[in-house]
Amino acid sequence: MSVLGIELRRSAAAGAALIALVVGVAALYTAPGRWSEGWMALALATKEYMILLWPIALAAGAWQGRREHRAKVGELFATTPRSRARRMLPVLVAMGASLGLAFLLVMGAAGLRIVSTAAYFPPSFVAITLVGAFSLVAAAWLGLGIGRLLPALVTAPVLAVAGVLLVFFTAIMRPDWMAAILSPAYGSTPFYPFQTIDPRVTAVLAIFMGGLALTGVLLIVARGPRTSVAAALPVLLGFGVAAVIVPRDEASLVAPIDPVARELVCTDDAPKVCVTRVHANVLDALTPLVRQGLAVLAKMPDAPTQAHEDTRAWFTGDAPARDPDVVTITVRIDDHGGLAHPDAVVPEMVFGLGAGYGNSECERNGAVERAAAYHLLGREPVSDVGVIPEMIEEEPQLNAEAVALWQGLQKLPAPEALSRVTAVRDAILTCQDPTGLLSK
Repeated sequence: MSVLGIELRRSAAAGAALIALVVGVAALYTAPGRWSEGWMALALATKEYMILLWPIALAAGAWQGRREHRAKVGELFATTPRSRARRMLPVLVAMGASLGLAFLLVMGAAGLRIVSTAAYFPPSFVAITLVGAFSLVAAAWLGLGIGRLLPALVTAPVLAVAGVLLVFFTAIMRPDWMAAILSPAYGSTPFYPFQTIDPRVTAVLAIFMGGLALTGVLLIVARGPRTSVAAALPVLLGFGVAAVIVPRDEASLVAPIDPVARELVCTDDAPKVCVTRVHANVLDALTPLVRQGLAVLAKMPDAPTQAHEDTRAWFTGDAPARDPDVVTITVRIDDHGGLAHPDAVVPEMVFGLGAGYGNSECERNGAVERAAAYHLLGREPVSDVGVIPEMIEEEPQLNAEAVALWQGLQKLPAPEALSRVTAVRDAILTCQDPTGLLSK
């Protein structure tokens, strides 16, 4: 323990861990909205930032690995009866433990922000976190081995750049199953709030990183060229075992679904409002707004009587059947884990006129739909920019056309105007072009 303590104080372990901790926390807190939805969102965001953390661990290991060469004590240590493996053990433990702990502290620092708002804790979060920490251990040990083998001053910075490129390009390489094995950042791109990482993908990454770690250990204790060449066997074996286990289907590799996180949590009273389990913490804040939207839609005949959060996994083409009694809503989470853009909830519900799941292949007319929606809302149409959060620009004439159509509706008797608005809703439901339905 005294030797380990000396290594922790005098080696690059503490400095590397501090750099990784600062970089990781700074990267996460630069954009907290990317992971404020919950624990799995945090896990995905941290996996993405492996493009920074993994090269740091690799370069730190390489810098530490050239210590004997830098101090010119290699021949002196070779004359001692203590084996090289025993001499290197404290270095391996210090570097690995420090960087692994740094990763856990990064997760903990971010977790403190969402612990009071995250409604769902997926068990796979623990495995993803532990494998992420182990990935930094593997990078540090591999860097130690490479640094000892190539003890040049430029080795560490070159490895840092190479590590960034390696993590990035292996994450986007094809086929996907190979990317899942090779890259600690694979699967981190978020597509929907109930996304997860398949347990087999987490397992194969752990196996491959184990091979990398063992290769690094063999490189740092190698006594000759043959041993150094043989050090490549663990990483090749790890890749081979991982290739047997890794799933090949796209549903498991590309944005897989957590069915528990996708389950609906609903209000006990009517009209029923439901959100996915991962967003259950905003149900109370969302419910009165959604019920206002339902009341507006109730002006039309056969209007929906309940609202459910959109549970489509559009990336995989997975979508529940549309229910005409249900209007689907989008739930957005702010940087602090609460409901974001509450002012957009009612207009966004009414803009779709309660049609539920849309069809991107259907003929749509934004001006007609906007005029009909604002007639139900009882006010003149305005631009979607500033109303719908994702809307940043639109054609200038679109809202002008909607205003003209809305003014035409205001001149009609109320039953006739409502009949035309209902016809627009029915056209959307049946995937027909609503153009001309308000001006006929």
